[in-house]
Amino acid sequence: MTLKKTRHQVIFRAIADPTRREILNLLREGSARGRRDRQQLPHEPPAISKHLRLLESAGLVVAQRRGTARICELNARPLRMVNDWLRDYQVFWKETLHNLKRYVEEEDR
Repeated sequence: MTLKKTRHQVIFRAIADPTRREILNLLREGSARGRRDRQQLPHEPPAISKHLRLLESAGLVVAQRRGTARICELNARPLRMVNDWLRDYQVFWKETLHNLKRYVEEEDR
């Protein structure tokens, strides 16, 4: 269980930053090829490289060397864990709101 908790923390840390989320959005549209795609982000290349390394360590990005280029691709599988975590809260809020509705309706009688 500790390993899973650590994995959760790494993934949530990775997606907590807006720049990293923007990188994931760009990668969702297709592979990124180094400098050309990094120019789409409002940060210097060293900062983008640091974000990419963190995303890669979280398992959200897979990078391969092809000649002198470094090709990055999205690996969305770890985001399923985030979706599952959010789904638990959706159930919680749905039940809570249902109970509130029932309470208000009973009070109106």
